[in-house]
Amino acid sequence: MDYQIKNIKFVQSEADWRKCPADNYPEFAFIGRSNVGKSSLINMLANHKTLAKTSSKPGKTQTINHFSVDNRWFLVDLPGYGYASISKTMREKWAKMIDNYLRFRENLQLVFVLVDIRLEPQQIDIDFINKLGEMGLPFSLIFTKADKVGKLRGTENVKQFCKKLLQTWEELPPYFVCSAVDGRGKVELLNYIEQINEVFYNSINPVQE
Repeated sequence: MDYQIKNIKFVQSEADWRKCPADNYPEFAFIGRSNVGKSSLINMLANHKTLAKTSSKPGKTQTINHFSVDNRWFLVDLPGYGYASISKTMREKWAKMIDNYLRFRENLQLVFVLVDIRLEPQQIDIDFINKLGEMGLPFSLIFTKADKVGKLRGTENVKQFCKKLLQTWEELPPYFVCSAVDGRGKVELLNYIEQINEVFYNSINPVQE
């Protein structure tokens, strides 16, 4: 049976990872270049139009935002990287906040890196992915805005992005093609999260033979 989110609620926003909620749930972080459609994607996954604040102006998300999902896992909305109409000092502050969260949050299971499928490979995305590799963090890719590009063009852009990654990676991570408008990729993405959750809970509560 396909997994669907039944209950999701906002827990808190923090600029300091040490003040984040107790790490008793597996955690999945969502991050991408500013204006990649992250908030819209989160709202689509949650069946909630206004859960994550959307804006045509990049830089809307400015803190580490935790949402409790089905009393089973945390969805974490992180600030975007790259362009935002903020000062250099603030960008550096955000970068440090994100870096500390990624390095030290022990229950973080996976980082979803969102990539705009309409664009050719962007070096800023590649650099961030390579940084995750240096940290030893597992990640998957979500190609967003699939409804805004033709199928052939979208497929070619995904292919080119993967080709670019293989210049520095031995193998590709799992990836999903999604649309916040028509729900494309939602079932596959949520099932993937649930599979990881099952492994997590089985590891702390092994089935007795």
